[in-house]
Parts: sequence; structure tokens; C-alpha cells
Amino acid sequence: MLAVVAEDVGRLELRQRPEPPQPGAGEVMIRPEAVGICGSDLHFIAGELSAQAGGGGYPRVLGHEVGARIVALGDGCRPELRVGQRVALWPLEACGRCYPCRVGRDNACERFSLIGVHRDGGLQELLVVPEGQVYPIRSDDPAVAALAEPLSIGVRAVNRAAVRAGERLVVLGAGPIGHSVCLVARERGAEVLLVDRQPSRLEGAEALGASTLRWRGCEPTVNAAREWAGADGPPVVVDATGAPEAVRAMVEMVATAGRAIQVGMSRAEVTFRLGLLTEKELDLRGVSCCNGEEFAEAVAIAERNAASLQRLVSHRFALADGPDALRFAAEHPEQAMKVVIGG
Repeated sequence: MLAVVAEDVGRLELRQRPEPPQPGAGEVMIRPEAVGICGSDLHFIAGELSAQAGGGGYPRVLGHEVGARIVALGDGCRPELRVGQRVALWPLEACGRCYPCRVGRDNACERFSLIGVHRDGGLQELLVVPEGQVYPIRSDDPAVAALAEPLSIGVRAVNRAAVRAGERLVVLGAGPIGHSVCLVARERGAEVLLVDRQPSRLEGAEALGASTLRWRGCEPTVNAAREWAGADGPPVVVDATGAPEAVRAMVEMVATAGRAIQVGMSRAEVTFRLGLLTEKELDLRGVSCCNGEEFAEAVAIAERNAASLQRLVSHRFALADGPDALRFAAEHPEQAMKVVIGG
């Protein structure tokens, strides 16, 4: 069977691999139909992921945003699962023993295993996974099923922010994760201002009922966002970029006693005046993967908002063109909103 493999830093190959064995007890064999390309895939290929985040595990079949069909079921799987069913794949498997797992935050497991990063992922013709990672989804488009995964990060971010109806929330970065945060926050009844330096990335925000702002540097953006939010500033700000200047803007613009939520990944170092944390008594919170309950919520939101998610898909490639698709996403970030392989 065909598979897209990251052989080493900067090396992508299309390989023939043996088909997996039939699923054992509690396992499901799936046929990936659509796999979204995530920024973390590109960081993995470039050798930019930390060891804690799963970097360096070459060779690896990529792909953790997966929409698929069930091909076969092992014994003991949940009764609602059936052959031929379309599913979304929750890619996380936790160890169940570390401190985060023991305190009920297995999504932040210190020894988590992520499909497409720590284990081979969805960019192959067949894949066997634990049945607990398979979520049925009602969608005519397998790309919508694949986008349940980035949408689940939006669910996690909004939960970490404890967003309430009527609150004003600023999202820095209008890529797929920023749009996912926006979509979930709007479903919770929040008012959202979506910020990006590329006007094209802001075009779909109005369909979500969000306001938009073009990034014009830290200080002008902070001033404009605070003006939009009102005299106190926005009570919640989410950074979905990982860019140091945007992180600094988040801390500066958020209201006193507000919540600053870091979603964007980066190995960059960030500087801001430390006194802002104590003077404002900010809640500064990071976001990792979601838990199973949040993934189920993301699937339900995806079913209700398929058209909004489809608008995020800018390019589609066949599996045989997978290496070219990944290179295109890496080399043309201004054009590649969401690249999907398959579907």
C-alpha cells in the first residue's frame, strides 16, 4: 500500500509498505479518505519539534487530521461502530500513569502518543487504531471529518479560556486553528475579533459572525483591539500564531484579570514586560491537545458547521501526490489555508 513517509529532516518519500494485519480485540482498521496538513506536520518535517512534542522520530508516516471509513472491526469494539461508517480520528493516546493523567488532564500526558507524530499516521491506505480513538461523524465530505481534529483544539482553547456568552474575545491568527477558535467561541455566544496580517485569511470570518482586524504591528493592533472591546479591553485573548510579537500583543491587550490563552506552537523565545502579569493578575494558560469528551464535542460542531469548515480547505491533493502537497504547504503559507490530501 502507498504511504507518505518523512524519512528524515527535509526528506519526504512516497513508499510502498505492507498492509497492516487484521485488527485485534478493541482495534479498528480504517481507510483514510482525507488527511489535513497541520503546521505541526511541517515543523516535524523541518526538524523543529522538541523531543517532548515528538520531534525526531524518523522515519514516520505523517497525518493526524484524519477522516476515514471503517474497513474492519476487532472483537469487543463499541456497538455503534460498523464497517463502512465514516469516522473522525482522535489522534491522542495517553499513558494513564503520569501526573497529568492522574489529575484528569490526560490530554497533557507527559508520555502521550500522537498518531502521525509518535506513531505512523493517516497518510497511508490502511491504518489500525484503538477503537477509543474512532468517532463516527455524519458528513458527506471526508475533509470535514478530518477537520474535526483542528476544531477540537478550538474546543480545548475555548474551554481553557472559560468563555462565556456575551464576552468579547480576540483571536490572533486567522489560520485553521484561529478560525476553529472563532467558530467554537461564536457557538458559545461570544463576540469575536479575528486578527491576521493577510487580508485573504480574514475573508471567511464574516460568515462566522466575527469582526476582523488586519495586523499592522504590535502597538496599533493592541490599541485597535482594546477600542473594539471597550474601555476595559478584551477579557479573553487567544494567540493562534506562536509569533513572539503576537504573544506580546496578547499580554498587552488583554484586560486586567483577563485570560491570555496560548495555542500557537513555536520554539521562539518571547519578551514582554513581566510586570504585566502581576499588575493585571492575568491567567496565562497554554493549550495542548483535547480530551475525548472535547473531541466528541468537536465532531458535533463539525456536523453542524460543515460549510464553514469546507471554506477553510484551499487545496486538495491525491495521496500519490502527498510529498508535493506537503512541500506546497511549506513553501506557500500565504496561499495554503488548509491543504487536504485525499477527499
